[in-house]
Amino acid sequence: MGERPTTRSRIKRFRPFIATGAVLVLGAGAAIGVTVSNAADASPTLASQLSAKFPGYHIPATASKTLYDKTKTATPIKHVVVIFDENESFDHYFGTYPYAANTDGTPFVAKPGTPTVNGLYSTITKSGPIGPLLTSNPNEFNPQRLSSSEALTSDQNHSYTPEQDADDSGRQDKFVQDTESSSATGCGVEYCQPGVSMDYFDGNTVTALWNYAQNYAMSDNNFDTVFGPSSPGAISVSSGDTGNGYAADANDTSTPGVETADAGSVYDPNNNEDGTIYGDIDPYYDQCSDSNHTSTSPEGIQTGANIGDLLDSKDVTWGWFQGGFAPTSTNSGGAVCGATSSFSVTNSNGTQTVSAENYVPHHNPFQFNASTANPAHLAPTSLSQIGYTDQANHQYDMSLFADTLNGTGGAQLPAVSYLKPSAIYNAHPGNSDPLEEQQNVVNTVNEIEKSKYWSSTAIIITYDDSDGWYDSVAPPVINGSSTSLDTGVCSTVKMTVSSQEARCGYGDRLPMIVISPYTRQNYVSNNLTNTASVVKFIEDNWLSGERIPGSYDASSGSLDAAGGLLDFNVKPHDTPVILNPNTGAVVSGDSWYGNKGETSPSKSSKPSKKH
Repeated sequence: MGERPTTRSRIKRFRPFIATGAVLVLGAGAAIGVTVSNAADASPTLASQLSAKFPGYHIPATASKTLYDKTKTATPIKHVVVIFDENESFDHYFGTYPYAANTDGTPFVAKPGTPTVNGLYSTITKSGPIGPLLTSNPNEFNPQRLSSSEALTSDQNHSYTPEQDADDSGRQDKFVQDTESSSATGCGVEYCQPGVSMDYFDGNTVTALWNYAQNYAMSDNNFDTVFGPSSPGAISVSSGDTGNGYAADANDTSTPGVETADAGSVYDPNNNEDGTIYGDIDPYYDQCSDSNHTSTSPEGIQTGANIGDLLDSKDVTWGWFQGGFAPTSTNSGGAVCGATSSFSVTNSNGTQTVSAENYVPHHNPFQFNASTANPAHLAPTSLSQIGYTDQANHQYDMSLFADTLNGTGGAQLPAVSYLKPSAIYNAHPGNSDPLEEQQNVVNTVNEIEKSKYWSSTAIIITYDDSDGWYDSVAPPVINGSSTSLDTGVCSTVKMTVSSQEARCGYGDRLPMIVISPYTRQNYVSNNLTNTASVVKFIEDNWLSGERIPGSYDASSGSLDAAGGLLDFNVKPHDTPVILNPNTGAVVSGDSWYGNKGETSPSKSSKPSKKH
């Protein structure tokens, strides 16, 4: 594929500090500023209004912190941090791991003895990976390497049925026809040439992730829990259960929460509030949904339990931190999440600024449930209350996560933290790319590794869906479905997880990396896992193996099983590996020259000692 010179500059980084900018809606057009440092419990008027608008929801009272985190963990892990990014298949990021072409971007040379993966090649020669998937692929195009100047690509079709169509009953040969978004005449600064759905990055662009794989553990056998886009993926990482859902008419003020039809996102043929969310839909319990109330689309409700409910029941601290969650203003519908960020890309087609609103409501799974929602985006009553139950109900702006690591205002890192970056950092093609993603991932991991919590923390990096990018491994479908939405890859398999349709899975293969002192180093796990394996680990570690009814959790592989991503039989390697967020290269903690952005050893570079 053609090389296109690209320069990048960051235009705007809006970092909303709740301490100076949050608002509470008191009524149409009325608002009051609230700061974390002096926030009071929400007024009775606001509480009454929210309860009337959002059936089943009430603003939680501030709970005593003395009740919390008395549960012993089953493993040495006292803190899990899930960095939940967007829309990448395994082969799209790791198809040629550990070989990088080193023709552009950050140089990468794998350590001696690095394991291979089940990727796009049969073998790796001195001149690079070879194999029929690269040269005689059954799809209409062969996979091609994307250079670092082609990091910003078009967004592929990653809906429930097209993903099944592309897999073609396990033949993995119809991605170009069924998921690709391309144009022979180009898409501005987005790379979108015909065949783009087949293409892949290597360690010269996704450098940080490859370096984390070199020093910690990565899976090459991890799958999306179900087929489909972001909302089902988000629900899967928080509960493993996309059933027990329905679409609500967000504009019916006479009967708030009344069910309505939304055939493109929710399968509920009997209209009995017991369907399946299989497509993207904004959550009902969120005043920032529907583009800050500027559209009138149906919104999604989940009535089943999620991991937040289980953690609350056992008084275990937790939080969902998302970029742009802090409101910037209000309108007649309530909170407005108007923070935006941008970056610019320049190539032969000119310069374009890529802008996006930081907060994406349908990426927040806990706003689908009345029990775990924070519809008005209320700030915590104090920084020290982060992770504990109060009016924020465990939903926070991303800017507060750093406070939990630094202890600002008495804040502490919760036992369980989910991190959803602002849109330009989340890797979603079209509004983000691997280089922007790298900035956020590396800065976040560096902060955690430098904190007092590092020695007892597991960081899980994974993704909500595959974006429709080609992956060479057919997903093992363990739970079938036989609706008009489903193809033979699903309709020929029995339903084993629940009786609800349109929950076919596993879906396509996704990257998963675990960064912790309790991993084997430079290790690739072949164990079968899926997105709901995150839920299962939390349940096993803090909740004595309690399961969510109707969830994939019980049938999911364990992250700490023999041969898994976590290994509590190895001696912990506490020295953190610090990376450069701009290049992804190692700064400290790993002396191997090829991970430091060098193609040949310098006098200061030598292989790391074998562990």
